[in-house]
Amino acid sequence: MRVCAIMQPTYLPWIGYFDLIDRSTVFAFLDNVQFSKQSWQQRNRIRTAKGLEWLTVPVLMKGKGRQLINEVQINPKTHFVRDHLRSIELSYGRSRFLNDYISEFKGILLSGESSLATLNVSLIKWLSHALGINSQFELSSQLGACGKRSSLLVDICKRLGANTYLSPLGSSCYLMSEKEVFDQNGIEVVFQNYDHPTYRQLYEPFFGYAATIDLLFNEGPASVEIVRSGSRPHISIEELRKRKNERADNALLADQPA
Repeated sequence: MRVCAIMQPTYLPWIGYFDLIDRSTVFAFLDNVQFSKQSWQQRNRIRTAKGLEWLTVPVLMKGKGRQLINEVQINPKTHFVRDHLRSIELSYGRSRFLNDYISEFKGILLSGESSLATLNVSLIKWLSHALGINSQFELSSQLGACGKRSSLLVDICKRLGANTYLSPLGSSCYLMSEKEVFDQNGIEVVFQNYDHPTYRQLYEPFFGYAATIDLLFNEGPASVEIVRSGSRPHISIEELRKRKNERADNALLADQPA
């Protein structure tokens, strides 16, 4: 089985993103679809003494129209790198493993990269390496794939020789309605099944869904096993439909008069 996961390159993604990478044979960055302003593509959160706080990469938008992700340029007139590093060092200065990783992390941020997608891909690849997660990485823009929605995903899978598409649960609604596109091309669709694990943070209570650097700076070499501890068996479309039908039946029963 050759498993392909396909995701937009996001800024410092959460640990579930790396579960997808870990469980795929090949991971494709979907970089040639429309950019969404103020989305995960340009921002994420770190754990601070005040809770979860946003780090946002400023990008050029005025007069740019509808940009593809790989066309988005970082705004050079801002000091976001300085500001992000200051926030990270203030928030994680006492974390156990900050010094083991901060030099390489700084090197990527300070590289002067102008492309948001390239910066995100570099950070994701570095985080994967730091975690000890190995997968084949590809850019959808370099594959020559075409189509929209499911047709595009199928074309990417075919070009990468994958017979299984691993998707996050958030895409289940439209993928379930377009299942025949995958069936016609001999590609099985399965969904990620992930329970967010807890781990050591500098502050209480525990806040999940932070950027993965939160895990790495706090847990170091143990991070990969913590990522994997949240992984559960894939969910098939058939199983997901069964679960949704059961929930619907239970809701109908609950509405019945006594």
